[in-house]
Amino acid sequence: MAYDLSVINRKARENPEAFARECESEYRGRLETAVGLIRENISRSPIVLLSGPSGSGKTTTAKRISDELGRAGIMAHTVSLDNYFLAVNPETTPRTQTGEYDFESPRCLDMELINAHFAALSRGEEIQIPYFRFSTQSRSKSKFTAMRLQGSEIAIFEGIHALNDSITAAHPDAFRLYISARSDVADGGKTCFKGTWIRLIRRVVRDAFFRGTDAQGTLRMWANVRRGEKLHISPFKNSAHCLLDTSMAYEISVLKRYAAEAFGNVPGGAGRFDELRQILPALALFEDISPEFIPPDSILREFIGGGKYTY
Repeated sequence: MAYDLSVINRKARENPEAFARECESEYRGRLETAVGLIRENISRSPIVLLSGPSGSGKTTTAKRISDELGRAGIMAHTVSLDNYFLAVNPETTPRTQTGEYDFESPRCLDMELINAHFAALSRGEEIQIPYFRFSTQSRSKSKFTAMRLQGSEIAIFEGIHALNDSITAAHPDAFRLYISARSDVADGGKTCFKGTWIRLIRRVVRDAFFRGTDAQGTLRMWANVRRGEKLHISPFKNSAHCLLDTSMAYEISVLKRYAAEAFGNVPGGAGRFDELRQILPALALFEDISPEFIPPDSILREFIGGGKYTY
């Protein structure tokens, strides 16, 4: 699927508020389809595995699914698999070819504990979900979250490696959902903005706002992020029960102001600068839309803030 640039710009000029509502409604429809499939699977497993590459909006999607299930009378708990990271160990933590720690590798996760917790939840037992402190790159010794599923309650575990065979092989009945910003934008039948660029600008904007990393730093990491996706994430997407596109036609018109400012401070010669030289003029093709039209539960709030969820 590809969005049409001329349609985007026409709707952005004529009635941007109505356009935003239309896009959010379309996304809500995709979400409701996934929720319906999850409900059908509850009798087989109380576990939902939600995976997707960086910038997909996994956290917001998990929270929105939880909200939708709650409206149907089903209690859902959301858990980030990031909490199952293993403490960084110079001897055992995997590394990239350049010798840096490879945090995109599934070997960074405590797969043994994950599988033990899933099995315990399926038996109705209580688990102690760990808390990983990224500031120290280690698991907290005192902080954890207790959880037990009762009745028809379910647990949504979200993370980039949620569909890895190391998890799904041991829990074949768990519902598997793969999300990503999957749609390009076309102009005159030719792609003018790629779906991977949508995820990149989401990541750049979020990192600048909330993670203290400028665009140059994000671009420097992006090559390894993409390498990890191709090796460890994308190969498992076809095992999903449902594929969900998290892109929306109006979002580039909203995010362009933030992305253009961030990218404009990247010096020439920086990593992936050639790609940046393609993205900047492509952003200029889109009409502006004010962020005031983004609803508080929108997936876009995960990247620019001001929403109803905490992250």
